[in-house]
Amino acid sequence: MPSAKVLEQKQAIVAELTERLKNSVTGVLVNYKGINVADDTALRKELREAGVQYSVVKNTLLSRACEGAELTGLQADLAGTTALATSDEDYAAAARILANYAKKSKTFEIKGGYLDGEVVDLATIDSLSKLPTRDVLLANVLGAFQAPIASFARAIQAIVDEGGAEECLAKKAPAAEEAAPAEEAAEAPAAE
Repeated sequence: MPSAKVLEQKQAIVAELTERLKNSVTGVLVNYKGINVADDTALRKELREAGVQYSVVKNTLLSRACEGAELTGLQADLAGTTALATSDEDYAAAARILANYAKKSKTFEIKGGYLDGEVVDLATIDSLSKLPTRDVLLANVLGAFQAPIASFARAIQAIVDEGGAEECLAKKAPAAEEAAPAEEAAEAPAAE
């Protein structure tokens, strides 16, 4: 039986993990077996820069934390070496970074994960990993908002380049008069 001090430390770790699971929007479990120190350091740096918290955890402690966070579906994935990556804001960052690394490695693999407090399958994690970054998504949205405004600005500039609204209307009026007799001529044989 563990000493009271060790038991207290383990309870503190479980409480911390439980809060981490509850407060994060997404989490990914990986089997980190076979990763070397240099790759692990580079992977941790990339995750940290993306705002993802990554740590190696003991399966028994994480299992208890999963119970506390009501993510018991993750317990089936808690075998072998386990690392947990969680993100409090970005839904796709952990999945994207870890999936990219897993593609390069023969032994590093994604075991499972959760999204908004619900356990998800590997296909969902794979879909998350293929989403563009938050900055790219924001740029696409801003581009969509900006397109109508830019088109309007080009139309106004074309009117200014032509000499103003009156000049544009004056140029358009003769063109409309020339088109009208041609349309009448085309309709006349059809009436006969």
